[in-house]
Amino acid sequence: MLSGFSAEILARVQFAFTVSFHIIFPAFSIGLASFLAVLNALWLWTDNQVYRILFDFWKKIFAIAFGMGVVSGIVMSYQFGTNWSVFSDLAGPVIGPLMAYEVLSAFFLEAGFLGVMLFGRERVGNGLHMFATGLVAFGTLISATWILSVNSWMHTPAGYSINELGQFIPEDWWAIVFNPSFPYRLLHMVLAAYLTTAFVVAGVGAWHLLHNKADAAGRKMFSMAMWMALLVTPLQIAAGDFHGINTLEHQPQKIMAMEGHYDSHPEGAPLILFGIPNPDEKRIDYAIEIPKLSSLILKHDLNAPLAGLDTIPDEDEPPVAIVFFSFRIMVAIGFAMLGVGIWGGVQRYRKRLYDSTWLHRTAVLMAPAGFVAVLAGWITTEVGRQPFTVYGMLRTSESLSPIAAPAVATSLIAFIIVYFFVFGAGTFYIVRLMIKTPQAPDDLEENGPTRTAGITPVQQLDDSHLAPGE
Repeated sequence: MLSGFSAEILARVQFAFTVSFHIIFPAFSIGLASFLAVLNALWLWTDNQVYRILFDFWKKIFAIAFGMGVVSGIVMSYQFGTNWSVFSDLAGPVIGPLMAYEVLSAFFLEAGFLGVMLFGRERVGNGLHMFATGLVAFGTLISATWILSVNSWMHTPAGYSINELGQFIPEDWWAIVFNPSFPYRLLHMVLAAYLTTAFVVAGVGAWHLLHNKADAAGRKMFSMAMWMALLVTPLQIAAGDFHGINTLEHQPQKIMAMEGHYDSHPEGAPLILFGIPNPDEKRIDYAIEIPKLSSLILKHDLNAPLAGLDTIPDEDEPPVAIVFFSFRIMVAIGFAMLGVGIWGGVQRYRKRLYDSTWLHRTAVLMAPAGFVAVLAGWITTEVGRQPFTVYGMLRTSESLSPIAAPAVATSLIAFIIVYFFVFGAGTFYIVRLMIKTPQAPDDLEENGPTRTAGITPVQQLDDSHLAPGE
């Protein structure tokens, strides 16, 4: 079935497959860990048991997502030795220590305090439990920081020299860690993780509101998620703009592929909203475009010139069609998120946030949108780096292990079968947990309700107990 593909193509597909499965779990757990810390802190601050109920509801989901993220990440790391041993040998002196720092400073922090967060409240007390929850959230952010530093260095390498064996030797760790694209990519990814989590939470809250508009737990999580969508989506769009400008400076051919600019535009480049890339004729067929808007966005000048792929050797061009379409999917979802956030803000202002059935249905449909946007964004940035593993310095074809195509094909098929079975089952279980009605934990029920501002989520409430737009 896969006999017609080279070992390089199969190895790239295998890594793309495993990283696509992996990235959705950290994108979720980064945002969810911070959400759990906020919920726990609000419960301790206000004594409102809705926050405690939501904390216990979401911590189970976080534990499963965290576990699946760890397992999928371990599988990825082995591929550096099996399929990409030449890359590991040449770039290992730089990326090896950074990945070790991630394990030592972040993963151990997350794993070490995860058990306390999940099971230790009655044993260590609320104060230490809050401390552990905060450290788990902090650990997820630090983990993202190190991994994105490694990945960003592969896009914008800095702070190294090359020895007689062709290895990248560290010269300036500050320049390596804080390479030119790292701050933009870190901000963009962390905001993406928060938005991904926000829309999952919004979808779950909306699901419960569609079945019971008086569900206080559903109201609270939907309200918090809608605030996040309204406030963070514009920040993400702005961060994406800054990231694009940085990419234009350091990886211009990636921007050319994203924009679909086969030809240079000396007096202002159009923004191509949609079209079909034609790599044989070097043009975008059926293009729908806005004149000069690309120059305005990327250089803040309508008449600024932008170079096209006609200035790049054919062997250095990224696969235009993949980058072109994945970028548009990411942007379209981003603006859809903004639209939902604004819609939620309008409904909140009209005191109809919990009564808008169509908003709730839309939120349920948008629940997986963040995952799709994250995958589209990673496809854009990683395929846009091709044909290099270390941009401009080490080609993908030069990074491959001396391995036969049938061996890679066999392992790829095995990965596909095992991943869909294992992670499909895990995802199915997470969804089942999400659709269950949040319940008060045993210790709250034993000790009686705390101060709830008139909201008791385990009861069925009529509308007179709750402000309609709260």
